[in-house]
Amino acid sequence: MQNVRVYEMPDCKMVSSGIGMFGEEKFEAFNKWISSQKRCIYPKDFLFWDGSGFHWVYMYEEGMNVPAEFDIIDFKGGLYAVATGIDQQTDRDLMNAEVDKFLSENGFERDMSRLELGNIITSPLAQEIMGYEQMDYYTPIKGRD
Repeated sequence: MQNVRVYEMPDCKMVSSGIGMFGEEKFEAFNKWISSQKRCIYPKDFLFWDGSGFHWVYMYEEGMNVPAEFDIIDFKGGLYAVATGIDQQTDRDLMNAEVDKFLSENGFERDMSRLELGNIITSPLAQEIMGYEQMDYYTPIKGRD
């Protein structure tokens, strides 16, 4: 059984929180806005670290009512290796070793031109039952040259 899957994300528009940190007013407002969006089968929000802070984005759809305080940005898609772990408890070194092994065995390598992403995939009901949240960790990849 493989514990890493390959996902292709299209180039798209994303609503951006701007750079911040959880607990800050900007992130709280973004969380409130995201929570007001209709929930679908897959989460549409992603978090990444850009070297100076967290950046929270949400997949934009035409006609969406976006508060003026948030920008709509172009997002470069591509291939990602996706592994699932427990939010804030996953052994990232072990997970990265498993991802690297998968990449090596399947003709891929890390794409250092794009940033890693993460998103919580657990619904509020499942989190209540399990007592924790699962997180998908997205590693940008490309075919090996």
